[in-house]
Amino acid sequence: MPKPEEQAIDMQFMERYQVRTDLALEAHEVIVEREGPPEIAGVVVENEETPFAKISRVSIRSDEGAQLMGKMKGNYVTLESEALRNRNKEAQEEVSQTFAKELSAFLQLKGLPENASVLLIGLGNWNATPDAVGPKVVEQVLVTRHLYELSPPELRGGLRPLSAIAPGVLGLTGIETGEIVQGIVDKIGPQCVICVDALASRSTTRVCSTIQIADTGIHPGSGVGNKRMAITQEALGVPVIAIGVPTVVNAVTIASDAMELLAQEMGFRPRVGLDQPPQAPVAAKLDPRKINVRMGSNDSAGQADGNSQSEPRYDAFGLPVDPQQKRYLIGRLLQPYMGSMIVTPKDIDALIADVSSVVAGGINAALHPAIDLTDILNYLAAH
Repeated sequence: MPKPEEQAIDMQFMERYQVRTDLALEAHEVIVEREGPPEIAGVVVENEETPFAKISRVSIRSDEGAQLMGKMKGNYVTLESEALRNRNKEAQEEVSQTFAKELSAFLQLKGLPENASVLLIGLGNWNATPDAVGPKVVEQVLVTRHLYELSPPELRGGLRPLSAIAPGVLGLTGIETGEIVQGIVDKIGPQCVICVDALASRSTTRVCSTIQIADTGIHPGSGVGNKRMAITQEALGVPVIAIGVPTVVNAVTIASDAMELLAQEMGFRPRVGLDQPPQAPVAAKLDPRKINVRMGSNDSAGQADGNSQSEPRYDAFGLPVDPQQKRYLIGRLLQPYMGSMIVTPKDIDALIADVSSVVAGGINAALHPAIDLTDILNYLAAH
């Protein structure tokens, strides 16, 4: 099970900001958005942009930074690319190559030799499409452990002994995924474990367009709020690299963001984080005069709690201006109906197929550098 301190920092972040996200990049964005300072004590952020992807490297180096971020100390790399959603195969190949370089950097950071044995774990439920990223990646990786042990040493250069398994979920097996992984690690003794799992995001734009790599391990089921036995270096005794793809968003987040965007579009709120929309026909634009809105800060609700702020306490819809209060209120209002609902795109099957191929290709390229990327992509196309 997750350690008490791991649960504590996660819950503290949730209670403080009313935001559910598995991405370290989004946690950093939330803090900067709410607290103001671009820098957070004990947290270092580096950004890089390529023609097809944006790369963000977040390093949490102190206990204070971990508490603020709601994440364990370690390194987190996030790749964002619209190519993962627009079916651009050429761009996806470039993203896969970029992902392979970032994953290779993690392997080097852990000091793993070129012939280190690796166990790949595809977490998730293959019967539920949004949760099938892990199993689909396992289907497409080039497993070599059985061949590596039988081949002569002169033929092993540039390949790693890789084994892979998709252990399913507790509801299918009746066994904690962490227990299955622990048993396999004890039996075959890999030098590193790589886990692939689905995550939850606070932004609909990052669903299936983002890949996160972390060296802090993973908690199966965390994307939908389930706390299971942790798969970490402390639990297994070997380095654990977690690869995650956000595939779902909380319904409360969507409702809150939609109202925030609408308020910004109507001019009641500053356009923070909202790009200039494409030109639309005049008839399609919003006319604030035709919408019944609520304004003002001196109503009875604002005076009841002694609030004496000079700025309006409510937005155009009568909801608190403060994002934290707004999310809390919307969550309470939606709870009897859809407060616990997890939402995913309608074309999730195609998105999962594309992103799993990109992740599998990157893993193959990182773990088997002797194989040309073109050969790897041909291998994936044959599946």
